[in-house]
Amino acid sequence: MPRIAFMGAGSTVFAKNVLGDCIYTPEIGSLDIALHDIDPKRLEESKQMISNIITNSKRKDVTLSATLNRKEALTGAKYVVNAIQVGLYDPCTITDFEVPKKFGLRQTIGDTLGIGGIFRGLRTIPVLKDFAADMEEVCPDALFLNYTNPMSILAGYMNRFTKIKTIGFCHSVQACAKHLLEEVGMGEYADKCKWEISGINDLAWLTKITDLEGNDLYPEIKRRAKLEETYETRKNDLVRLDIMDRFGYYITESSEHNAEYSAWYIKDKYPELIERYNIPLDEYPRRCINQIAGWEQMKQDLVHNKQLTHTRTHEYASSIIKAMETDTAFRVHGNVINNGLIPNLPDNACVEVPCLIDRNGINPCKVEALPEQCAAINRLHINVHLLTILAATTLKKEYIYMAAMMDPHTSSELSPDDIRSMCDELIAEHGDWLPKYE
Repeated sequence: MPRIAFMGAGSTVFAKNVLGDCIYTPEIGSLDIALHDIDPKRLEESKQMISNIITNSKRKDVTLSATLNRKEALTGAKYVVNAIQVGLYDPCTITDFEVPKKFGLRQTIGDTLGIGGIFRGLRTIPVLKDFAADMEEVCPDALFLNYTNPMSILAGYMNRFTKIKTIGFCHSVQACAKHLLEEVGMGEYADKCKWEISGINDLAWLTKITDLEGNDLYPEIKRRAKLEETYETRKNDLVRLDIMDRFGYYITESSEHNAEYSAWYIKDKYPELIERYNIPLDEYPRRCINQIAGWEQMKQDLVHNKQLTHTRTHEYASSIIKAMETDTAFRVHGNVINNGLIPNLPDNACVEVPCLIDRNGINPCKVEALPEQCAAINRLHINVHLLTILAATTLKKEYIYMAAMMDPHTSSELSPDDIRSMCDELIAEHGDWLPKYE
């Protein structure tokens, strides 16, 4: 009976998706689910929700426990799902947005790259260090399935600085080709195409997309992406489509993310770009506020619904566990250390590539070199990932400053002195959410 430890179980909707999928995958066999969170109220709510799903699934071979004790949840685990958010919306996400805004630096999401991603990484790595220490003691062979952002920074840290087998997952790869085809009016190919994707998390590239006969679909996609009649279906994706037009390839993650990943679209000197590319500044704080406001109703639908059932989602976790438990090969795109998988990216980078899963675990696949312009964009962000990890592992402020100075958006808007001052204020505002830096 494999034990699944779910860390950050207070992420109720995500817990439902991942654990509900596992419960509704009978091929996995019997399950022992252990929930952990530091918030007792949210932990109990998630326990009640998962309990209702188990009851209504009619399965008698699934056990469930919930504990505030991390090591207790991890003991004996074969799979550890990480969905924590250190510092939550209030106070840390607020800090990530409001302090940079004082310096003239605007963001949209701020959880993966950019100054927001750097500081989210800095406050999360110490917690993952503690996770790894506990896992090395009570479940050293467990597979760590990371869903927490900033993905490249965290999966990179776990794989390079701990003994824990780690793979990271993002939602953007699965839907990339289908979304692109549908928004340019080529939806008839959505389930009848072949594609290849590789790169880094949130900046992985759709390097090939063909029909089932092998005909390249990119020329027609690019033609339709400029037609007036497709504007309504593509108006929320103008940044990615512009990058595709200028660099030749489409990126996996949304335009609202990619607007802040580059030096080109959010610029104080050119405010008209915000309207031109339909960029939703401060989007993530708005989502957080709306989610918090809507939680009471959602709680009725999820936590207090005794009839709650589940329909399987597109999350990878259950399929990975099934593949390992049944030795049935399954392909995913995962975040792992490069080690030559993408020849023209650094070996110590965390990259997003196809991985085959079976009873032997994660088997990353080597892919072709990226188009040079795509690799160049990826390298800009890999610099930030590696320097942020270096800051977290050495506790030296100078590497925080360097990471921020290497970030394309931050460096395009602020002077070196302002970047340093902004980082110092972010460190001060985070207080005990960060370790002490020299």
